[in-house]
Amino acid sequence: MSNWLDALTTLITQASQPATAILITVAQVEGSGPREPGAKMVVTSVGQFDTIGGGHLELQAIRIAREMLAEGLSLSRERRLQRFSLGPSLGQCCGGVVHLAFERVTNASADYYSFLQRRLRNTEDSWRLVAMDDDAPPTLCDSDGERLHGPGRLPTLPALSAPAIAPQGQCLILRDDNGGRWLLDACLAARPQLFLFGVGHVGAAIVKALGDLPCRVVWIDEREEMFPDELPANVSVEATDTPEALVDGAPDGSSFLVMTHNHALDQRLSAQILQRDGVAWFGLIGSKTKRMQFEHRLRERGISAERLADMVCPIGIPGIVGKEPAVIAASVTAQLLQVWEQIAKQQKMTSAAPQLRLQEQVAGSI
Repeated sequence: MSNWLDALTTLITQASQPATAILITVAQVEGSGPREPGAKMVVTSVGQFDTIGGGHLELQAIRIAREMLAEGLSLSRERRLQRFSLGPSLGQCCGGVVHLAFERVTNASADYYSFLQRRLRNTEDSWRLVAMDDDAPPTLCDSDGERLHGPGRLPTLPALSAPAIAPQGQCLILRDDNGGRWLLDACLAARPQLFLFGVGHVGAAIVKALGDLPCRVVWIDEREEMFPDELPANVSVEATDTPEALVDGAPDGSSFLVMTHNHALDQRLSAQILQRDGVAWFGLIGSKTKRMQFEHRLRERGISAERLADMVCPIGIPGIVGKEPAVIAASVTAQLLQVWEQIAKQQKMTSAAPQLRLQEQVAGSI
């Protein structure tokens, strides 16, 4: 299923005629819900993209969105905030309460959403501020509360400490001094980044498996002609004869996966990765026999046993033994998700998540 932002920008920037859609955001969750605050989907008169969790909640949201698309000129066709009790009214076993924000989006917003898309692809966090009780264009801010895009109209809210705003980078509904409701929507860039060396069948299968996941992939090989013409939006290609330079230039916290067509190159890349700091995870495709051979050669190059223990080889979830590229890709993707989620959990425990720092903001109840 397409990412909501990619689908929305394609719809409103490439349409040959005026295009209209409803952007649905999970604005707030009380108790248990099918998706987290900030989850989104896009609904048009004939289709939908991404998901807010499925089930009766999503069916009701789609129905409301299409009613908005069909309405005449009114505020209710532009913005709407609605509360859903999942258990009593919808029969969903989550049992919590979900507040959904509905926003009408047209071609007039193309530059706004394209700008947001560029920021996310550049690993830059952004916060949308949307007035839910009028149809003023939304504003986009950076982490310092500086306006990046939009009219610059910001709410005046009761003063409280900034950490109350968007805890863990989530989405909230705020009330201003006049009782007006605002959607504060944290649009945070995907942090996990994988440097994948090798454009063979397994590499291609892994890129395909990661294409819809919240990560960024740099796909590296010297054989430029082997890269496919179409790539997922979160994948960039580096065709180079010196892949070792990309190891040195990778940001701290990056993950590395080595599966080239050349064992000598695999060994050079392995040594380069194990000799640098700031590696989140390093996987090398191969058998236990290959690992033993590489460990012997890498020790001769001065790699310590402690660092060699950080090399994951064989790769994939234990117990999955299939050798088909798609099977290996499924296993390695699950392994990477486990690693990345554990890293994200540790980061939340040891440091604050990205926060919007506005001086006079407070999270208010709806």
